[in-house]
Amino acid sequence: MTRSLNWAAVASLVLVFSADPGRAARGQAIGPGFELERSGRYADAATIYFTTVRSDPTNLPALLGLERTLFVLNRMSELLPLVQQARARLPESPALRSLELRVYAALNQTDSLAAIALRWAASVPRSDAPYREWGLALVDRRMWDEARRAYLTGRKTLGGEGTLAIELAELEQRAGNWEASAAEWVRAVTRSADVGPNAASQLADAPAPVHEHVARILTGPDASVRVRRVGAEVLLAWGQPNAAWVVMEQTLGQDDSDTQVALRRFADLAGALPTPEGHRVRGMALTRWADFVPSPVSDRARAEAVRELLEGGDRAGARRVLEAHADATALGQASLLQILIADGQLDVAAARLETSKTTLTADDRGALRLALAQARIARGELDRADAALGDDSSVAAIAQRGWIALYRGNLKGAMEAFRVAGPYATDRAAATERTAMMALLQRIQEESSPELGAALLTLARGDSVAAIVALRRAASRLPVQGGRLEVQLLAAQVAAQKGGDQEATAVALFDEVVRAGGAGAAPPAAELEWARLLVRTGRSAEAIPHLEHLILTYPNSAFVPDARRVLERAKGAIPKS
Repeated sequence: MTRSLNWAAVASLVLVFSADPGRAARGQAIGPGFELERSGRYADAATIYFTTVRSDPTNLPALLGLERTLFVLNRMSELLPLVQQARARLPESPALRSLELRVYAALNQTDSLAAIALRWAASVPRSDAPYREWGLALVDRRMWDEARRAYLTGRKTLGGEGTLAIELAELEQRAGNWEASAAEWVRAVTRSADVGPNAASQLADAPAPVHEHVARILTGPDASVRVRRVGAEVLLAWGQPNAAWVVMEQTLGQDDSDTQVALRRFADLAGALPTPEGHRVRGMALTRWADFVPSPVSDRARAEAVRELLEGGDRAGARRVLEAHADATALGQASLLQILIADGQLDVAAARLETSKTTLTADDRGALRLALAQARIARGELDRADAALGDDSSVAAIAQRGWIALYRGNLKGAMEAFRVAGPYATDRAAATERTAMMALLQRIQEESSPELGAALLTLARGDSVAAIVALRRAASRLPVQGGRLEVQLLAAQVAAQKGGDQEATAVALFDEVVRAGGAGAAPPAAELEWARLLVRTGRSAEAIPHLEHLILTYPNSAFVPDARRVLERAKGAIPKS
């Protein structure tokens, strides 16, 4: 058995004794022992504890200190007579009875352990504490079968299916019997609803091969409402939001406080899933929860639900929520406009946005203008995208105007707008994309390039194949050390990401950039991306020379650390002869 020192428990014990002057004095007497334990001087600490016990045989902190230190020193037999002496003086002390059981377990005297536990149980016939401490002492020794018998003896003696269910559930989990653990958690939850969150948290750790079996126990036709709700939370933890919602929805037959709490908890847990399914399920849970709570809480919940449904790609569901509540607040109106934009009804959305100025918040108006502008750009409608931003002077709008200028070929205007917006405007992904574009533009001397703007617009509209051709054409019009390599690198990255027939194009472009060399980050970046493509397609041996060339040729490049990591991975993928 291994037992680590639990200093948090020691500290809490000291706090308990500080509330009682008599106890505090007893605790102060062994204070130096705590400090010696902290420094690993267990023998010296034990000497202090022994001295304290000789003068005060029932000093529980000193006896517990001896339990910790003598265990480390493999001298537990010295503690037994001291515990027996203390028990004789305080025969009703649960703490001393528990300590006695642990000592017998540490000495591997299981027959004596059982006899003492049963004598304790006989003195308190309605308490499960003797059986619990008996089992725990054996669990610490990893004696699963003996511990299980101790708990089941308590269950049989005291009656009740849920007796010691938590202890049995945790025992079965530690023993790797996940189905048995789930069955015991079912008994524990049936006995007390407060156990539910703990049950879900514990069962969430079940390994994947037993998921189906555990789920069947928690969500089967005989499972109670409480148990099924635990099952729904476990399915969420396993990343199965759709299945989780099916189970949860089946438990929502009545309006009571338990249902409200369960729905709110389910929605919060679903919020930890970043997937579209997670957002959608959270939106549905919030929609149902809103039906149980009063306004204005319900209004805010439905508005949040609509946003989650939209994030999950369920526009029809979001629209149903809004249509079912015609008295939607300004938040609901914002959500409706998001749906219209997502549906491509841009003219309708623009008209409603214009007439909703007084009911929408400034933040909502700004977000909707940006969304409308981005939707216009996706259609190639740059003038209408610019008009959608109106007189918005926020940094997000300035950044968006920078992209519009760039797509028109106004490189200088785009660079100025990006600089004004700064590197931290909008979210991290957008800021990173903008920073990368600024790095590309800095290498180009020309103030305008309609060809490059048109190529980047084609890329923004999602036509990557046409964008690769357009980017290569735009690059050919730029000097080799004046932006051509950077634009070629971008075209190569798009081709590599596209894969398939475009991989050959990517390799040709990477090769051209690397051969050109010269100043700038493009050559080492191209060689790194080339090597990654080779590794990804199973050609690690071909990637190694590229990575070594990059490291030797550009030792000060920011790409070297990544190149070293890819090199290690590439070498590890090649079997040793």
